[in-house]
Amino acid sequence: MARYFDVHPRDPQPRSIGQAVAIVRDGGLLAYPTESGYALGCSLDNPDGKERITRIRQLDSHHHFTLVCHDFAQVGQLVHFDNRVFRSVKAAAPGSYTFILPATGAVPRRLLHPKKRTVGVRIAAHPVACALLEELGDPILSSTLILPDHEEPMTDGWQVKEELDHQVDAVIDSGECGDEPTTVVDWSGETPEVVRVGSGDPAPFE
Repeated sequence: MARYFDVHPRDPQPRSIGQAVAIVRDGGLLAYPTESGYALGCSLDNPDGKERITRIRQLDSHHHFTLVCHDFAQVGQLVHFDNRVFRSVKAAAPGSYTFILPATGAVPRRLLHPKKRTVGVRIAAHPVACALLEELGDPILSSTLILPDHEEPMTDGWQVKEELDHQVDAVIDSGECGDEPTTVVDWSGETPEVVRVGSGDPAPFE
C-alpha cells in the first residue's frame, strides 16, 4: 500500500517532503505533482524503478524518459548543448517543456534512447517538484503519469492513490495540478523539432 502525503501546493511541509525523498533514496517509486499533471519518479540509480514505470505505462523500448532537474547546473551535467541551444532552452525553462538532447557520460546507458543516445531533460516549476529535487540533491528519473489507453495525465492525487495503490510506494497530493503534459522539443539535431504539443507554447521552436 502506497504512503500518502497531503501537502500544501505552494509551501509543502518539509517533513513530508523529507519522508518522500527517503522513500526515493531507498529505491521506491513516487507519484508526484508537476505543472503538467502527475509524474512517476525514482532515483537515477534505480533500475527496478524504471522497469516499474515501464510496466505501469506499458511503454516500449523507444520511450524517452525524462530527467527532471532542479536547475541548469544539473542539466549541464547530463546533456550536451551548444550556446544556441542553451539560450533557447534557458528562455523556456523552468516550465512545461521537455527537451530531448544528446546525453553525457554521466547518464547511465540504460536510461538512454537505444538508438539515438539521447535523453529528455526538464527543469521543474511546480513548488512540490522543486522541493523534492532540492531535498534529494539529484535529478529524478520521470515519466508523465498517462495510463494505458488514456491521452491525458492524471491530475488528482487521491485518484492516483486509488488507481496505483499497490504499484507505487508513495503519492504526494497537493490538490489539482495541470492537466496537459509538457511540450516535447527534440533539440538533438541541427534544428528543433516539436514532437509533442502540450502545455508549453510550441511557437518558439516551430
